[in-house]
Amino acid sequence: MKDEHRRDQKVTAGCAVLIVSDSRTKETDRSGKAAIELLEKEGHVIKAYDIVKNEKKVIEEAMKDYIENPEIRLILTSGGTGVGNRDKTVNTVVPMFDQVLPGFGEHFRRLSYDEIGVAGIFSRATAGLIGNNVVFCLPGSKNAVITALTKVILPGIGHLFWEIDR
Repeated sequence: MKDEHRRDQKVTAGCAVLIVSDSRTKETDRSGKAAIELLEKEGHVIKAYDIVKNEKKVIEEAMKDYIENPEIRLILTSGGTGVGNRDKTVNTVVPMFDQVLPGFGEHFRRLSYDEIGVAGIFSRATAGLIGNNVVFCLPGSKNAVITALTKVILPGIGHLFWEIDR
């Protein structure tokens, strides 16, 4: 049975939200604000919220700061998951992973296909573990962030932390 495998304990985590964009500011960023609102609604605590340029070095620096912060367990990036020359997030973050969680990207692309059609399968959205930190690299679209959080991340994060911590 599906419910027998779930670990529904209430889990709250310190979170970092990293927006990767060459044009957004905290005033114009809708994706990060949506993520923060959804995370806080579930009891999670935002420990960091930053916007960085789509450049490998600054993405790496932000990620290293988050990973070294013992108060942060969940890291969400938004932006830089496309196939354009300026999309650096996936190529920068994936080599940092200790473990890749391929099911997240696969399922997210299926959900995206249902919502926006064939363009949804071209996303390189991904997830993985760095130590005991969970990292989700999401597209820059507000709707993509909402879909990922409401349909995959928030419903499953309790089980994921249970698996990591056991």
